[in-house]
Amino acid sequence: MAVTIYDIARLAKVSKSTVSRVITNQTNISPDARERVLDAIRTLNYQPSKLARALTSDGFDAILVISTRPTKTTSGNPFFSEILQSIAVRAEEEGFDVILQTSKNSEEDLQKCVAKITEKMVKGVIMLSSPADEHILEQLDNYQVPVVVIGNIEGTYQHVFSVDTDNFQDSYRLTEHLISLGHRDIACLHAPLDYHVSIDRLAGYKRAMQDAGLPLQSGLMIDGGYTAESACLAATALLKSPLAPTAVFATDAVKVMSIYRAAHEQKKSIPDELSVTGYSSDNISPILSPELTGIEIPIRELGWLGCGVLFDKIFDRPCAHSRTLVPTQLVINRSARSLSSAK
Repeated sequence: MAVTIYDIARLAKVSKSTVSRVITNQTNISPDARERVLDAIRTLNYQPSKLARALTSDGFDAILVISTRPTKTTSGNPFFSEILQSIAVRAEEEGFDVILQTSKNSEEDLQKCVAKITEKMVKGVIMLSSPADEHILEQLDNYQVPVVVIGNIEGTYQHVFSVDTDNFQDSYRLTEHLISLGHRDIACLHAPLDYHVSIDRLAGYKRAMQDAGLPLQSGLMIDGGYTAESACLAATALLKSPLAPTAVFATDAVKVMSIYRAAHEQKKSIPDELSVTGYSSDNISPILSPELTGIEIPIRELGWLGCGVLFDKIFDRPCAHSRTLVPTQLVINRSARSLSSAK
């Protein structure tokens, strides 16, 4: 049976409240009583609970993870489950708990987050995506608690840090690759432009098209929404469009899978009739046939490094710059081919 503060009080011949005051480092205790309590703790090998430790001025040993997106928009997205696992493993190594916060909107996210910070329930925050509207970051920066964003940030902050990949440049490379294969009618199936990642990936596509002297056609830049259902509807509509793209660049794993599904349903062969590039991860790529030509997002590394930056700030350890870029690779597989070889 676990030792309790009642056991400590009996052995030390003091009241339970005196034991509590010793555990919480209060000063209104006689030296003799404090020493007897400490001796009893050592004798009984008492381990204070996390709740008891949290009653001290330091608060709980916990970090808060928020997605900044409504829960219904993250359901089925492999990115969030995979990065959460990486964060949890890193936090456990540091002896910290992870609190996962869900909210209906950004304002509720902010209110809940501020409440946990002011009540000393958490010592740091990780945001799994970076909203284009940085109001929440501006507000959190005032509380002097480290916040790490997995994504790009545009503002300048004292306590907010970014860990990301170069989404603009990666999207440029993916689109440029299709152009080098002779494609001109290239569609982009993207996510809503509420987050920096979506804005940056669409911007990379646009710049590559413009640099190649190719027109930007609004009918080939399709918002696929957040969910698998909305992405499949958008992909189906795109492939049935009279504009008839010869290639599609998909800006996340959900969009990639929706293009593969729509092509299969419409009996369009990849890559013979439709070339595809996009973003994926190592838990999605093996199930795609043909294998995707694209960028594999290092999800676990983003979570691990992001958590590392957060703990460096919590413990005041030497840390890298406020913005950390994780390198990526363009992997050439069989989902895209040149127009000349397709004839």
